Amino acid sequence: MTGTADPALLLSRRAQGATSSTIRDILVHASAPGVISLAGGIPAPSSFPMAELRAAALAALEGGTDAVQYGRTDGDPACRAALAGWTDAQVEPEDLVVTTGSQQGLDLVSRVLVDDGDPVVVGDPDYLGSLQALRSHGAQLTAIPVDGDGLRTDVLAERLAAGLRPKLAYVVTNFHNPTGATLSTERRVHLAELAERYGFVVVEDDPYGELWFDAPPPGPVGPGSEHVVRLRSVSKTVAPGLRLGWMAGPRWLLDAVIVAKQSSDLHTSSLSQGVVTALAQDPAWRAAHLDRSRALYRERRDGLVDALHQTFGDAAPFTVPGGGMFVWTRFEGFDATARLLDAVAAGVAYVPGSAFGVDAPDHSAMRLSFATASVDELHEAVRRLHAVVTA
Repeated sequence: MTGTADPALLLSRRAQGATSSTIRDILVHASAPGVISLAGGIPAPSSFPMAELRAAALAALEGGTDAVQYGRTDGDPACRAALAGWTDAQVEPEDLVVTTGSQQGLDLVSRVLVDDGDPVVVGDPDYLGSLQALRSHGAQLTAIPVDGDGLRTDVLAERLAAGLRPKLAYVVTNFHNPTGATLSTERRVHLAELAERYGFVVVEDDPYGELWFDAPPPGPVGPGSEHVVRLRSVSKTVAPGLRLGWMAGPRWLLDAVIVAKQSSDLHTSSLSQGVVTALAQDPAWRAAHLDRSRALYRERRDGLVDALHQTFGDAAPFTVPGGGMFVWTRFEGFDATARLLDAVAAGVAYVPGSAFGVDAPDHSAMRLSFATASVDELHEAVRRLHAVVTA
C-alpha cells in the first residue's frame, strides 16, 4: 500500500483553498504584553452583566434537566418566544430559528442558497467573517461600494439592470463593520424593492443595531418580505461566550436552514438558551443594561474621535459612527498592511483595511475599534499610531 506523500493533500479542494482569518491572526499579536489593541471588535468585559448571567444560569439549571439535555434544532420554544419579543421587528416565534451565534446563521443561509459560482453581492469593504463564509460555499463575490450611507444601492441597481443576477446580497445595515456606516432609510427601501424585482435574498446582519449612541437606526429592511432574512445575536449586547444568535425570515428559507443545522450542530446550547430566556423575563433590566452599554461605548467612541482629531487633524479622514464599535480611517501614502507589525512593536494594533477589501483592497485604510480600551488608553494608542504613521 502506498501512502500519500503529503497527508494535507487529503484535504478537500475547499479546505486547501481556505485561508485563516486575518483578524484572528492579528489578535495573536494584539494580545502581546504592552500592546493596546484597537483591532478586534471585542465587547468590553466591563459591559458583561456577570451577576445577572450567574443568576440566569442558576435559574435555568434549577428549572430541570432540559437545560443540559438535547433540544430542538430550531430552538427551545420558550427561547424563541423570548427572542421574538427581543427582536425589534416583532416577528412570530415560528418565524425564528436559534443559531450558534449569528456567524452560524450566515453559514447556514449560505449553505442552503449558494452553489459553486453563484454571484453574491457584498459591500466593498465588508465584514471579513462574511466574506470567508460566503467564499467557503463557492460564492462568486460581486462587490458594491460602501459610503457614509452604507451600501450604494444605486450602483447595485445599475449592475442588476446590466444583467447581474445574484442569489443573495449580504449587508450589515447598522454601524457597519468595518466602516461604521448606517444604511439610510431610502437605501433600505430601495434594497428591498430590488430584491423583490430581481428575486434575490437580502441577508441583513444586525449585531450592532441596539448599540446606538445618538439616535436609533432606521427599521429593518423589508419587514415581512419573502426575500429578506435578518440575523441577530447577543454577542455584542450581552456576552459573546453564550454563542447565541437567531435568524428571522420566510418559512421557505427557515425550513431548509433547520435541515442544514441538523447536520451541523444538532441544536444550539440548551443551557445558553435557558440563560437568555431567563434574562428576557426582565425587560426593564435589559433596557437598563443597554443604556449602560451605550453610555460606555459612546464615551469610548468620543475618546477615539477626539484623539484622532487632536493628533492627526485632517490627515485622518473618517465619519463619526452613530453606534457600534468601529472607526474607519485612512492615511494617504501609508501602507497599513505592510506596517502592521511595526505598529504592534510600537504597542498598538489595528486591522488593515485590506483585510475587508474585495475587488481593490485599500492598503492605506485601517479599522480601529474603540470597544475594549479605556479613554486614556485610546489616547495613548493614537499617540503610538501617530509615531508609526509619521516615521
